[in-house]
Amino acid sequence: MSPLEAARSIHRALPAGGLFHEKEWRIAPQPFALPEGFAAELEKLGHRLTLFVRACELLYRQSVKGRQPSWVADLLDAGKPADLVVFQREHTAAGDVPRVIRPDIILTDDGYTIAELDSVPGGIGLTAWLAKTYAGLGFDVLGGADGMLRGFAEILSGGDIIISEEASTYRPEMEWLVVELNSLHAGESRWRALDASPRTDFQERVYRFFELFDLANVPTAAALMEGVRSNHLHVTPPFKPALEEKLWFALFWLKPLEDFWNSELGERAFIALQKVIPYTWLVDPSPLPRHAVLPRLEAHSWDEVSRFSQKRRNFILKISGFSENAWGSRGVAVASDMPQHEWKATLAAALEEFPRHPHILQVFHPGRLFDTDYWTPQSDSITPMRGRVRLCPYYFNGDKNRILGGALATICPDDKKLLHGMRDAVLAPAV
Repeated sequence: MSPLEAARSIHRALPAGGLFHEKEWRIAPQPFALPEGFAAELEKLGHRLTLFVRACELLYRQSVKGRQPSWVADLLDAGKPADLVVFQREHTAAGDVPRVIRPDIILTDDGYTIAELDSVPGGIGLTAWLAKTYAGLGFDVLGGADGMLRGFAEILSGGDIIISEEASTYRPEMEWLVVELNSLHAGESRWRALDASPRTDFQERVYRFFELFDLANVPTAAALMEGVRSNHLHVTPPFKPALEEKLWFALFWLKPLEDFWNSELGERAFIALQKVIPYTWLVDPSPLPRHAVLPRLEAHSWDEVSRFSQKRRNFILKISGFSENAWGSRGVAVASDMPQHEWKATLAAALEEFPRHPHILQVFHPGRLFDTDYWTPQSDSITPMRGRVRLCPYYFNGDKNRILGGALATICPDDKKLLHGMRDAVLAPAV
């Protein structure tokens, strides 16, 4: 099959209802080829990130109990409703962590870096559809044709997927996923994709497809939480807002916590993650002692950082979490792209929001350029493109097995610095 014929076939295979609500992407005639040896690296990364997420949960619990510094829990609880903090501490199981881990990996000239971790990721159904469709054309996709389906069934062996209004863009892909799961497991467990309207007829297992910042707008949330409280429901990801914060990368780099990370991760995993987690600062307005500087910035205050020249501002500034601006490219600023006055105002605003919405500053690693092709339907032709890649592998952690279900490559035009799903991006499974 020629590239043009392949692209047409992929387009014809799209579900009638689509996979995203009112969103489009460019179709590639072939999958994204991973750099040599990178598939093996992704398998190792899944183990390390599982250790990391479990260590994050442990650090929060030990901070609450006074076994680790109390300011850790204070930071992670900042801006959260008091009743949600109480629920997290009293009514969720110790050690219970999100069952799906999706890192946002930026492929760079000298390897890769992890921009952030997503514990309530979109794209599960889309990546499953891409894997099935491209595998049907003969490509040996990462995870196999049904890897994403097997992975999801591993963490939710039948049950309900609750989709909020905020997440409704992703409802079509979840509906497709449910149809495929029920077809694959005919006569066994059943899955349902449900909106967040009030109800109490849940199955025993529930997948929460909404972020906790949106809890007040999820009518069925109270019933779900009551089900967890009474041990009638198991909900994943758990109601633990601390685990939906981006500032974990800043905590990872803090010197006072180094012994904790080294102990919980093991020296080998700790060193490996130091190589791929970008150096991250917590944007904390607390004054420093007169002899101290912000590590690696060599600045005595954030006011000094606000006066950095564009050449010295190789950073990304982003809100940590529990906000409608904390997903996609919302709430993210590329410091080097801003004129001086705008950068100073943006950093000042982040400092002012610290008590309610902590922000982080992160070293920016530009993506490596790749050549790809996409189908242009208007001319029915294949068009070449140079782009940068955000690679999103999906790790499903079941009770017995961890499955790398597949990986979604989002290839954005080379003039884009923030890499995310967009109309001009090429989306393809990894091979």
